[in-house]
Amino acid sequence: MLNVSNLNQYYGGSHILRDVALEAPIGEVTCILGRNGVGKTTLLKCLMGVIPAKSGEMQWMGKSIMKMSPHERVAAGIAYVPQGREIFGRLTVEENLLMGMARLPGREAKKVPEEVYAMFPVLKEMRHRRGGDLSGGQQQQLAIGRALVSRPTLLILDEPTEGIQPSIIKLIGQVIRQLAERGDMAILLVEQYYDFAAELADRYLVMERGEVIRKGAGSELALPEVKALVAI
Repeated sequence: MLNVSNLNQYYGGSHILRDVALEAPIGEVTCILGRNGVGKTTLLKCLMGVIPAKSGEMQWMGKSIMKMSPHERVAAGIAYVPQGREIFGRLTVEENLLMGMARLPGREAKKVPEEVYAMFPVLKEMRHRRGGDLSGGQQQQLAIGRALVSRPTLLILDEPTEGIQPSIIKLIGQVIRQLAERGDMAILLVEQYYDFAAELADRYLVMERGEVIRKGAGSELALPEVKALVAI
C-alpha cells in the first residue's frame, strides 16, 4: 500500500501541508476531500515528486520514494492524472496513449492495449484525431487512459470530474470501481464532487488548512458531520 506519515511542505512562509498521514491499500479507492486551497493538489504533487516534500516519509510497496524522481516513481508503478488533464494537444489520441507507455519495454510499448479502448470506446473511435480537438470529457478519458497504459499499481487522480458532463462522470466512476475491484491497484482520488466521492470511496480523508482533520470508512461519508466539512 501507499503509506505517508508526517508529511510537511511550505510555500514561502506558509505551512501548506502539516504532518499529513494517509494509507491507500491496493484494491481500494481512497478519497481525499476538502475545499479549495487546503493542500490537496500539493499533496499529490509531493507524492509524484513534482514538488519535493520538506519532511516526512512516503513509502510505496514498503519502499521509500522520498528521494525518487518523478520518472522513477512512474517506473515504480505510480501514475498521475493531474487536474487540468495536461494531454499533448498536437499529438493524436493514439500518440498520447503511446507516450504513456514509455516506461514499458520497447516491444510492449508499440500498441495501445485493447483493454483501455474497451474502457473508453471514444478513444478508439478518435484515435487518429489530435488531442486538442477533443471535448473536455474526451480529454479526461484520454488523460486517464494515458495513465492506465503504463500499467500502474497506484493510480492518482486529481479532480477527474471537473468541468465534465454527467454522462462522462458516470463512465469514469464505473471505470474507477472496475479498476479497484480487480484487486491489483490502489486508487487515490482527490475530489470536490461529494456525490461522486461518496459513491466510490472505500475510505476517505478530509483536509483543512493543510491537515487531515478526519478519516474513516467510505460508508461514513453519509454522516451529516462529514458532509458539513466538505460542503462548499
